[in-house]
Amino acid sequence: MPAPLLFQPISFRSVTARNRIVVAPMCQYSATDGLGSDWHVQNLGAKAAGGAGIVMAEATHVSAIGRITPGCLGAYAPEHQALLARLANVITMCGAVPAIQIAHAGRKASSHRPWESGKPIPLDQGGWTPVAPSALPALPGATVPHALSANEITEIVGQFAASARMAREAGFKIAEVHAAHGYLGHSFLSPVSNQRNDVYGGDLNGRSRFLMEVIEAIRGEWPSDLPLWVRLSCSDWTPGGLTIEDTVAVSRNLAATGLVDLIDCSSGGVSHEQKIPSLHPGYQVPFADAIRNQAGIATGAVGLITEPTHAEEILGNGRADVVLLARGILADPAWPIRAAKTLGVKPEVPPQYLRAAL
Repeated sequence: MPAPLLFQPISFRSVTARNRIVVAPMCQYSATDGLGSDWHVQNLGAKAAGGAGIVMAEATHVSAIGRITPGCLGAYAPEHQALLARLANVITMCGAVPAIQIAHAGRKASSHRPWESGKPIPLDQGGWTPVAPSALPALPGATVPHALSANEITEIVGQFAASARMAREAGFKIAEVHAAHGYLGHSFLSPVSNQRNDVYGGDLNGRSRFLMEVIEAIRGEWPSDLPLWVRLSCSDWTPGGLTIEDTVAVSRNLAATGLVDLIDCSSGGVSHEQKIPSLHPGYQVPFADAIRNQAGIATGAVGLITEPTHAEEILGNGRADVVLLARGILADPAWPIRAAKTLGVKPEVPPQYLRAAL
């Protein structure tokens, strides 16, 4: 009998993962001036040693003002390089493929850490002015963001490329562009947050221009034999916002470039007025299904996927190509070992962990 799809290898360009379990990027809010620490190393190392196929480092920001919080990880200064290399190395040493999410928080920057309220930090309390496609604050009472000029947009596109170069030199094998959850890439895509009337606004093609330029710039630094993923919010869950039909169209255009290998299918985050009809296990899987089968590009399913049989069903029915786990694997780094036992296979783990896998 063939192994369950969840535990079959999968390849993207020259990179092969031992299984189709991906540790989703999860911010730890524990860096100082963009520089991580041993906390980040142990966090990602534990997930790789637990048997996941791909382990993705948290949202790693292209500039200081692009950070969500003062505690967010960065890839914009020379002193960040050594820690990023340690992260890639520990993931690789434990048998997983090292991946990294490259991000800019846009108008959601300058916020307190979640356990410190998560609210915007006022300028007179150490906050900074966020930047965005339009001067529309993310929340009532938040600092009004600076609306980017065309020249400033070009500068940020270059920052994405520079961060990709740093990630490549650190040893990461998959890069993901964060264009979801109301951050800068998503805020350009969504009509809720983009009210520009120049080439970066207007219709969906105009609102996609920033993302397309970022992809092209990153590919100038990211080797052709290494995969590039994009995380999208497939629905804004709010009237007048992005719909799955819009996101299928964006994904089709990304696929046509030949530069992108997978769409990581999330949702929401651009509007505080969003209303998700039902938060149930796999509530975002239909987005991955639609994009995979209508746009002709590989997808990752994410969102309240906690049971091995559910993950296997998603892959077995052709609804996605990989499954990304977040809170479930945060709570249980050895989730892949448990999943393997449930599905009747032996996972690939470091020899030090074999007793747990038997």
